[in-house]
Amino acid sequence: MNNCILAIDQGTTSSRAIVFGEDSSILFTEQQEFPQHYPADGWVEHNPEDIWQTTLNVCKAVITKAQKTGANIVSIGITNQRETTVVWDRETGKPIYNAIVWQDRRTAKLCDELKQAGHGKDVSTRSGLLLDPYFSATKISWILDNVAGAREQAEQGKLAFGTIDTFLIWRLTGGKVHATDVTNASRTNLYNIHDLAWDETLLQLFNVPSSLLPQVLECADDYGTTDPNVLGVQLPIQGVAGDQQAATIGQCGFHKGDIKSTYGTGCFVLLNTGDEVLQSQNHLLSTIAYQINGTVHYALEGSIFIAGAAVQWLRDGINVIEHAKQTEALAKSLSYDHGVYMVPAFAGMGAPYWEPNARGAIFGLTRGTTEAHLSRAALESVCYQTSDLLQAMAKDGVQAESLNVDGGMVANDWVCQFLADVLDKPVNRPKVMETTALGAAYLAGLKAGIYASTNDLLQHRKLDKHFSPNMPSSQRDELLQGWQSAIQATLTFKH
Repeated sequence: MNNCILAIDQGTTSSRAIVFGEDSSILFTEQQEFPQHYPADGWVEHNPEDIWQTTLNVCKAVITKAQKTGANIVSIGITNQRETTVVWDRETGKPIYNAIVWQDRRTAKLCDELKQAGHGKDVSTRSGLLLDPYFSATKISWILDNVAGAREQAEQGKLAFGTIDTFLIWRLTGGKVHATDVTNASRTNLYNIHDLAWDETLLQLFNVPSSLLPQVLECADDYGTTDPNVLGVQLPIQGVAGDQQAATIGQCGFHKGDIKSTYGTGCFVLLNTGDEVLQSQNHLLSTIAYQINGTVHYALEGSIFIAGAAVQWLRDGINVIEHAKQTEALAKSLSYDHGVYMVPAFAGMGAPYWEPNARGAIFGLTRGTTEAHLSRAALESVCYQTSDLLQAMAKDGVQAESLNVDGGMVANDWVCQFLADVLDKPVNRPKVMETTALGAAYLAGLKAGIYASTNDLLQHRKLDKHFSPNMPSSQRDELLQGWQSAIQATLTFKH
């Protein structure tokens, strides 16, 4: 019987289940998209039952496939879209409101008020994060204040809060386990990343009752066992990490200075800073990279809200392409970008600008602009935003020698080459592109004893392709100058 691990990768636009072999090979995979809801300008919601049902569907599908071939699933790892907030009734397990997604900007005014009241520095010192609608705390507060009777129920201990990992663990264990891991906890604005505990001062500031909160465990830990009535099998849940930290683990970024960038719905650059919390002077976040066997590693993170979502908008929003894969051929069809820039601030701007009221813009349009120009501008915007993050890290005193990339967008060779050119740094793409799910599998495998240590995992890392920069510096400077002009214009025109 071949031992293998089921990784649940619950993302912003789809739920996936992947079964990995011990050698990190992908044995079975299933994916299902679910609807996005935009009830008001800047609001983004998911129906938690859609998240649950799609997760259940894909898990059952891969378990069936595994059983048919005699593969022996020994453990489950979970990775998830971070910051997205669910509050549910402890008795019924039913959410009292839709999940408020990480991209949602409805609490921008509250964050501004807290900043003006002088709380920004203290929040940043304690949580490592900024005062921004991106994080979970103000989302929880909004739900409690806007759902009839919710605050009273919360005060009575009748409600539970969770990021998506916690919600899935609750459902998978039949309501027996209410827990999260340190990486997800560190994205709430409520967790003290120095003390490794929920912070009473922050709970009071955001008016969040402690009775709502899950227990915080390590990334490779015991999260209970699945209820056989739910999945049809009884399996231990032994690994949990937020998607970006999971991708860092999947890339084996276990050493101080290791850096990776993941391109999914958004784009996130994580730099391992070892056992030191590095407080950025350039609007980057300090966060927990992972905790394994009592050892905590921290990270510096740059968050871009819109990456692959810009291509999704071209496909679903304005229908200029039919499939995301078309963008590579369209970008290649142009000898240069013709001065068209897209600033995809559809959900405000993340690092290093942190402007929740910014909105998306396209510059340089002419009568000759086609779907090829728009496609190329969308792809280029992701690379330019990555450049902004690496420049901010450099200002904080950390120079990346090269960049390890993963996520759906970097299957596109054109994107990887343009990224290397714009950054003027080598870009490395791994053989197993599903590093987020792989990271969750590694964590579960560590707890299950399949892997002896993080050093044991390094031997599984395989490179698919290396991209070297090949652009004249004058051209790079000109492109980046044009990007900065587009950024400044976007920041000037705020909603």
